[in-house]
Amino acid sequence: MNYFKYIVIFFLVFNFNFSNAQDNDLKIKITKNLRCLICQGQSVYDSDSEFANSLKILVQKKLDEGLTEKQIYNYLKEKYGEWILYDPEFGKNRYFLWILPILMFLIAGAIIIKLFIIKKN
Repeated sequence: MNYFKYIVIFFLVFNFNFSNAQDNDLKIKITKNLRCLICQGQSVYDSDSEFANSLKILVQKKLDEGLTEKQIYNYLKEKYGEWILYDPEFGKNRYFLWILPILMFLIAGAIIIKLFIIKKN
């Protein structure tokens, strides 16, 4: 019976550490995708400003409350705007930005092909 208690305690501690590690990995993933508004060009994970530290604490609190990654991103977008995310969502406001490189490639290819056809004739 004594061994059974030790086994149960071992599994409880191991399970707690495993869930804690998953939360920590998710916190790191979220903070790497957030832009520090003070340190231009750095993620919240890389920055050591007061703003970044407060966001790290906020993300941890939201994870402890049980919010998902998407819910945390939505909360921060409402509070700070879409610019805080390094990976913005594909939305109707950005169609042109996503399609522009493809259009430029196709137009340049058509021009090059037309020039070669004209030179051959």
